[in-house]
Amino acid sequence: MIHYDEVYHIGYIQKFRGLQGEVELQFTDDPFDRGTADYLVLKIDEILVPFFLEEYRFKNNETAILKFEDINNDSQAKKLVGLQVYYPLSHLNDEENQELSSLKALTGYTLYDEVHGEIGTINTVDDSSYNTLFYVDTPTKGELVLPYHDDFLVDYNISDRTITLALPQGIIDLNA
Repeated sequence: MIHYDEVYHIGYIQKFRGLQGEVELQFTDDPFDRGTADYLVLKIDEILVPFFLEEYRFKNNETAILKFEDINNDSQAKKLVGLQVYYPLSHLNDEENQELSSLKALTGYTLYDEVHGEIGTINTVDDSSYNTLFYVDTPTKGELVLPYHDDFLVDYNISDRTITLALPQGIIDLNA
C-alpha cells in the first residue's frame, strides 16, 4: 500500500486525448527530468494507486501527454480525468542537491513564516502576472492570499515539502 508520506503531489489529469487511452497531465511540478520512476500514483476514492507509464511527452511547460499501461481506449482514459497525480519520493535523484523547477512546484508545500510559524498549505501559485501570489489554506483563517518575492525567501526543503518566508509585518492581517 502506498502512503501519502511516500509521494508528493505534481498535478491532475486534465482531460483524455484521442482514442488510444492517452491523457493530459496538468502539472505544477515536473519531476520527469530529476526522477527515475516508471509509474505515477493516482488518487482514486482516497486510495493511492500506481499506474505504470508506457510513454510520455510534453505538450508545453505545464502539460504532459501520458500513455499508461493497460489504458487502451477513450472510455478507460475518461475515468482518469480529474484525478490527482503524485510522484514517488523514493525515485527522485539526490534530493539534497535539487532546486525547484518553478514556483508552481511549491503547490502542496507547507508555508512557514519566521515570526508566525506555520501558516498553512500552499494550494495554488499564481505567477500569471508580474506579482506572484500564493493561495494558502490555513487551519484558522481560511484561505490567505500572500505575495511572494525572492527577498522573502528564508529556506525551502524539497524532501520535507516546506518553505519558510520572512513575510513583511502585517501582511497576514491584510486578508482578514
